[in-house]
Amino acid sequence: MALKGLDIFKLTPKTNCKECGSPTCMAFSMKVAQGAVDISKCPHMSEEAMAALSEATAPPMKTIKVGTGDAEYTLGGETVLARHEKTFVSKPRFAVRVTPDMDVDAALAEANKVDYDRIGERMHAEMVYVECNGDAAAFVEAVKKVTGKGKTLVLACKDADAVKAALDVCKDEKPIVNGADASNYEKMVEIAKEAGVVLGVSGKDINELYDTTAAIEKLGYKELVLDTTGATIKETFATTVQVRRACLAKEPDRTFGYPSIVNLSKVAPDDEAMQIALASVFILKYGSIIVMDTMNYARGLALYGLRQNVYTDPQKPMKVEPGIYPLNGADENSVVLTTVDFALTYFVVSGELERSGVPCNLVISDAGGLSVLTAWAAGKLSSTSVAKFIKEEVEPKIKSRKLIIPGKVAVLKGDIEAKLEGWQVIVAPNEAVQLVKFLKDLQANGEI
Repeated sequence: MALKGLDIFKLTPKTNCKECGSPTCMAFSMKVAQGAVDISKCPHMSEEAMAALSEATAPPMKTIKVGTGDAEYTLGGETVLARHEKTFVSKPRFAVRVTPDMDVDAALAEANKVDYDRIGERMHAEMVYVECNGDAAAFVEAVKKVTGKGKTLVLACKDADAVKAALDVCKDEKPIVNGADASNYEKMVEIAKEAGVVLGVSGKDINELYDTTAAIEKLGYKELVLDTTGATIKETFATTVQVRRACLAKEPDRTFGYPSIVNLSKVAPDDEAMQIALASVFILKYGSIIVMDTMNYARGLALYGLRQNVYTDPQKPMKVEPGIYPLNGADENSVVLTTVDFALTYFVVSGELERSGVPCNLVISDAGGLSVLTAWAAGKLSSTSVAKFIKEEVEPKIKSRKLIIPGKVAVLKGDIEAKLEGWQVIVAPNEAVQLVKFLKDLQANGEI
């Protein structure tokens, strides 16, 4: 059971040193109890207290790290069943399935075609699921072909010798070995321990999955993911949901407190439409790794958009980084437009500017992630903030002295011109959709 703030406070040094970022040890303890701050933020906690509190305050689902470098991902660590309760922590990762009898290079190249940025997040298939078909030598060759490609590997194999040979090739990339079951878990634990990798556990049903996981924990290994894929879609969904509910219940069962793998290539083989539908289901309920036959734009655009919407913290506005964004081949002499850093506003405005074909520099300043009118009403978008950002960030880099501001804050025009000597301020239309004609007209008249 999770500790209360007072229980945590009793173990703190009670110095109120503020080094943790909280004004008092009591305030810090309350944040830890709420899950807002990690206990390790206190630099003066004794080792004994840290050990006791770390276990007690850890989330009921273990946080697992897989992969290395840019391909390192965090799985698990969830504390709630529904996003509205708090927030989800670790977004699902997509894996593309390959087998030794496939053209592995071609399959990987096809999946890699989907790679784009959306609201500051890279959208691509992060993992490769290498499935053994019984030929150990061919399996190892397939692993060689996907090693070093910037993907986290999942080795789906129950042959201990084949797994050892494959790990000799790729263990430095910290893959997942998805191969432990009731028949071989002792050997697989030894292999996983020696290589220092995460072990995937499966069972013929949810009861065997539970018993095998409990047996592995008794062997002292807890770097696990649970393969909740069943024989049918119905069984897979039921197992995945029951596992998550068990570990996040009021009295959590930590034996099921691990991330999950859902293999859609098994339950909906060669059925693209069904895999897309199921992937959207398991983004919500509750796949940590979702395995698919491939990734293409028909799948990616829908699934990555859904994942980003669900796994974005609802308490934090979606923002883009402040800066200068050149569009349509803009240079230092191109006209400057400005708007707020609210992601939706940025993408709507930048889309219309690109559609116009007119070279321009879109300047984004920090407006707290608010829309234009909200930021203006809150004092986040003002003549002072705009002028300050232009002077500090734009004038040293851009020679143009024409600035276009949002039509909804036309009232700022005079004040901005007074604060920016030598600048001409132009008021844009109220709606972004009107920007294309507006810019083309300005260009045709030689005003920009």
